[in-house]
Amino acid sequence: MSSADIIHQVNTEHKAVAFTFDDGPNPVYTPQILDIFHEVSGQATFYMIGEQMLKHPEIVEAVVAEQHEIGNHTYSHPQLTQLKPEAYTDEISRTDFIIKEMTGSSPATFRPPYLDYNEDIGAVCTRFGYSVIGALNGEARDWEMPGVSHIVESTRPHAHSGSMLLFHDGFDDRSQTVEAVRILVAELAAAGYRFVTVSELLRLGQR
Repeated sequence: MSSADIIHQVNTEHKAVAFTFDDGPNPVYTPQILDIFHEVSGQATFYMIGEQMLKHPEIVEAVVAEQHEIGNHTYSHPQLTQLKPEAYTDEISRTDFIIKEMTGSSPATFRPPYLDYNEDIGAVCTRFGYSVIGALNGEARDWEMPGVSHIVESTRPHAHSGSMLLFHDGFDDRSQTVEAVRILVAELAAAGYRFVTVSELLRLGQR
C-alpha cells in the first residue's frame, strides 16, 4: 500500500483545518492544548496511545468533555511493519477496545506510528472501518523540539482549507509545540478558519 493511501488533506472550499496531536494523553501538555482550542471554540483530534490512556484516564475524560476526537495510534507506538500480523493486529485492536471503553464511541480514524504502513496493515484498518490519516506539515518535526519559530514557519505554508496538521502532546517536553500551536491557531482564527476534527474535515471534503 502506497503513501497515497494515507489521507493528508481533503479538497474543500470550507475554511476549515484539522489540528492533530499524537502520543498522548499527557497530564501536562494535553490540558494546555485543550485551553487553546477552548478559547476559539474549536475542536482537534488526538491520536492517543492505548497504554497512555490507561495511565491518564482523567485526561481522556477532559478531551471527550470538550468534544474533541480521539483516534487510534496503537497501544505502545511500535513500528508496525516490523511486527508479525498477530502483533500489529493486537496493537490496533487493544486500543480500539480501550477507546470504546473509555469514551463510549468507536474511533473512526487511525494514524500509524512513524506513518509506518503497508498493505497488510491497511487491511486491518479496513476491517475496523478506519480512515488512515497523515499530515501535510511533516517537516515541522515538532517531536525533535526544533524551536517554536521552526514549527510555526514550517507549518504556515500547509495551513489552508482542508489541511491536516501534525503535532505532538505526548512524551518529552512539548512546550515548544504548545507555543507554536498557540501562534498558529491565533493566526488562523483571525483569518476566519474553523478548527474541526479529522472526521468532520473528511465529511466536508465530501460536500
